[in-house]
Amino acid sequence: MARIFVTGCAQGLGRLTAEALLADGHRVVVHARGAGRLADLAARGADVVTGDLADLGQTRGVAEQVNRLGRMDAVIHNAGVMTGPTVLPVNVVAPYLLTALVTTPPRLVYLSSGMHRGGRPELDGLDWSGARPTASYSDSKLLLTTLAAAVARRWPRVRSNAVDPGWVPTRMGGPGAPDDLQLGAATQAWLATSDDPQATTTGGYWFHRRHADRHPAAGDPDFQDRLLDALAAHTGTPLPE
Repeated sequence: MARIFVTGCAQGLGRLTAEALLADGHRVVVHARGAGRLADLAARGADVVTGDLADLGQTRGVAEQVNRLGRMDAVIHNAGVMTGPTVLPVNVVAPYLLTALVTTPPRLVYLSSGMHRGGRPELDGLDWSGARPTASYSDSKLLLTTLAAAVARRWPRVRSNAVDPGWVPTRMGGPGAPDDLQLGAATQAWLATSDDPQATTTGGYWFHRRHADRHPAAGDPDFQDRLLDALAAHTGTPLPE
């Protein structure tokens, strides 16, 4: 069975994904800002790491906690926020920093959104620290989708993919969201664990286990490189070769 690290497991898609992986017998490392809301997952055998992904220092601490547990077979970057000044730190900076610092697994999964297609492919003027709100949710998910594609290009040995879970009825999506919550969690678990030939590909953008179209900017090598450079400059941590 695989060992999988999932961020943002306090509720919603992250929790559902972690529960499904545990039920399938995998070894799961779950994350939240505090351990209290993960007690039931810990009781089922999950390892728990904690830290606020809006904070660079705490994100580094999360990476250290994960690395102490040993090498992961997959990391699912699920944590995200919808609004507010921490949209960039949580949705983009933290996945980048964890990608750079956690011992590289064979598989990486990044939770995007269909809303990324409305994002602006612009880097100038962004406040990565979150001191000022300079990006929308759509902008952040376009940048995250670009990060997944950039990692796939830079690290051909790693299977790096982005997932659109759909508009599902979580606290973020709201009770009236029309998509299936179970299907929303299924694709990332599949990409993290399955030996299906499609699940062992890289550089894809997925919706319910099917390839979907992504914003053209996400596949632009120049935009990918500029994003990686900007994140390396902000964090002081370049992506390893």
